[in-house]
Amino acid sequence: MARPVTVTISHDLGKDEARTRVRDGFDKLKGAMTGGMMFKFTEEWTGEDTLSFTAKGMGQTITGAIDIFPAHIRITATLPGFLAAIAETVAGRVEKQGKILLEHKT
Repeated sequence: MARPVTVTISHDLGKDEARTRVRDGFDKLKGAMTGGMMFKFTEEWTGEDTLSFTAKGMGQTITGAIDIFPAHIRITATLPGFLAAIAETVAGRVEKQGKILLEHKT
């Protein structure tokens, strides 16, 4: 059974920089969502601050979105059956990779 997962990550970058980092670093988040399994992603900015995505592989589909806010981003994904069983692990990986992506670099 599919399972929704939501990860919220705070940042102090502002919307523009957060959007740039998500745009430039989405490939790293993809791997965190799929556990390194082979999925083909398609993504589309459906607004200035929302990146919608779909991933297909091994007969399964992941759908979701990343919403950019001034002080945080929200990543939502619906995981298919076999990934739903490890949803907490997937959420932890996505959160870790997202924090790295958004960490303040000087």
